[in-house]
Amino acid sequence: MIIEKAMAADVPALSDLLSVLFSEESEFAPNEAAQQKGLARIINNSEIGAVLVARDGDQVVGMVSILFTVSTALGEKVALLEDMVVSPTVRGTGVGTKLLVEAISLARTEGCKRVTLLTDRSNEAAQRFYAKQGFVVSSMVPMRLLLA
Repeated sequence: MIIEKAMAADVPALSDLLSVLFSEESEFAPNEAAQQKGLARIINNSEIGAVLVARDGDQVVGMVSILFTVSTALGEKVALLEDMVVSPTVRGTGVGTKLLVEAISLARTEGCKRVTLLTDRSNEAAQRFYAKQGFVVSSMVPMRLLLA
């Protein structure tokens, strides 16, 4: 198993993984064109962030994206962990843990002082998974405004 930064050639396989993730989440629905556009924007601009990919041989079996921003509360660079997904065929084998460890390491290397993520309120398995890596539930309530 290799964890590394994704390349442009990985976009179709990563989009397929996002379709799995967005099919499981209550707020999102798969949209291949949008997914590929977003992935390409991240992969092609390291100032935005990075997409990490888990490879088992030639097969992409997992991914996570890290997006960078600045926290005015900390006065420092911080990261948003997004789109963490492992292929259903290899879940429970440690792929997710390896991806998350590498994502946190990348955030540290980039000088980030905090990593924030969102997970579905009903996804207790994901919440337990993140808690094992040191994430804690925030008292903040996420809210969204979609702009057309």
